Amino acid sequence: MYNFFVDNSAVLSDGYKILGKDYNHIKNVLRMKTGEDLLVTINGKSDLCCITDILDSEIIVKVIKPDYQCTELPVSITLFQGIAKGEKMELIIQKAVELGASEIVPVEMKRCIAKIEKNKVKQKTERFNLISESASKQSKRNVIPKVLEPMSFDSALSYASGFDMLIIPYECASGMTATVNTLNEIKRGQKIGVIIGAEGGFDDSEIEKAKSLKNAHVISLGKRILRTETASITALSVIMLHAESYL
Repeated sequence: MYNFFVDNSAVLSDGYKILGKDYNHIKNVLRMKTGEDLLVTINGKSDLCCITDILDSEIIVKVIKPDYQCTELPVSITLFQGIAKGEKMELIIQKAVELGASEIVPVEMKRCIAKIEKNKVKQKTERFNLISESASKQSKRNVIPKVLEPMSFDSALSYASGFDMLIIPYECASGMTATVNTLNEIKRGQKIGVIIGAEGGFDDSEIEKAKSLKNAHVISLGKRILRTETASITALSVIMLHAESYL
């Protein structure tokens, strides 16, 4: 079933109106007809709706079952991702959204191979947010996670210092005991940060700075050295499975 996001201006007495690019997608790409069902998501909730009218510039849908489903995790996860080159960054954003991240922050690190030029920050950020929106629709999220503009490593740590927990997967961490203990400390409703090193890994000075935060937990993801995109997906998957299974 297809999922579409609307804002408060789309609200009708017993349903919603769908306009713009989503109108075009429903009518001309998906070629949906009256009587077909879809999900409409607004303000963090998804309603099961039925198409009642397809007009010249808008589609009218009626709510069949309000609050049809909630797909959000019981915790809020911000992914702090060392900027990766090319399509890797886009892949990471897509998979992070699918796995339940609430927010994504590209981070400038000492060992980043890729750089986002200052004159392209706005364009890149808009592109990243379009990827987040598409992934949210595909995975039937109740929200569209925001991708923030890139931060310096120090700014990212300052931002994360107010979180309940900052998890730092690090290739030099040994054993899985700390990983298990950290997961067991996660509680419903917490705000959790996960910081993933760049393609060149963390610089020693960055790890020391991160470890100095009171809420920091350095963990291992196993004995193997993971690419940055694999580390992101693995870390988020582990937290997602734990949160959905035990919270």
